[in-house]
Amino acid sequence: MSHYVDLLITPAGNFTLDSGDEPVLCSDLDSIGQDVRHAVIESGLATQLIAERSPTLRADILTQIELLVEDDVRLVPGTIVINQESLERITLTAQAYGFDDDVNTAVEVTQ
Repeated sequence: MSHYVDLLITPAGNFTLDSGDEPVLCSDLDSIGQDVRHAVIESGLATQLIAERSPTLRADILTQIELLVEDDVRLVPGTIVINQESLERITLTAQAYGFDDDVNTAVEVTQ
C-alpha cells in the first residue's frame, strides 16, 4: 500500500498519460521527489541559480535550497545532500521517514 500518491508530471510540466490517455500515477519516494523538485522550482531559487555565476553566492543559494527541502516533514532533517552536477543541473538525495531507500531527484536549472 502506498502512503503518498500523486499524478506524474513530465519535466515540461505536463501530466504523463498512458496509452489510454489516462494520467499516470507515481507513489511514495517518487511522489516525494517530485514534490521536492517542484518546491525548489516554485521557490524561485532555481531561477536565482541560473543568473548567479559567483561560486560563493551560488553556494549560498544551494544552502537556501537545502533549508527549503529540509522543511518537508516527510524527510529526515540533516540527511539532505545536494550535488551540483553542472551549472544547469542539481541532484538532491535525502532519507524519508518510513522508507529504506533514499529520495533521489534532479532539478534542471534552465531558462
